[in-house]
Amino acid sequence: MDRHDGFREFVLARQQALMRTAYLLTGDAHQAEDLLQSVLSKVVRHWGRLARDGNPEAYIRKSLVNQYTSWRRRPRPEQPSAELTDHGASHDDATLDRIVLRQALAKLAPGSAR
Repeated sequence: MDRHDGFREFVLARQQALMRTAYLLTGDAHQAEDLLQSVLSKVVRHWGRLARDGNPEAYIRKSLVNQYTSWRRRPRPEQPSAELTDHGASHDDATLDRIVLRQALAKLAPGSAR
């Protein structure tokens, strides 16, 4: 008996329900597919024990939530945007004074302040 016996049948039977759960978490069909595939690729390693000892669907649903939470915690790269924001960097008076002072000091010859 193979430790993966029944996994394919289970996935074919419950795929739509699991996909709905993944979609509810992500709000995007493509991300939901990625999430479900990621979880199923991890669950298959433990399938023999899950099928024998527990409720595999509940375990997979919990795994979907955990994996999605893990994805959300990861730092994401900046997303390009076609719109520019109206607010730029703010400069207070102290910052402007420091910039002017540094520019003035840069113009001085080395050793001329003695």
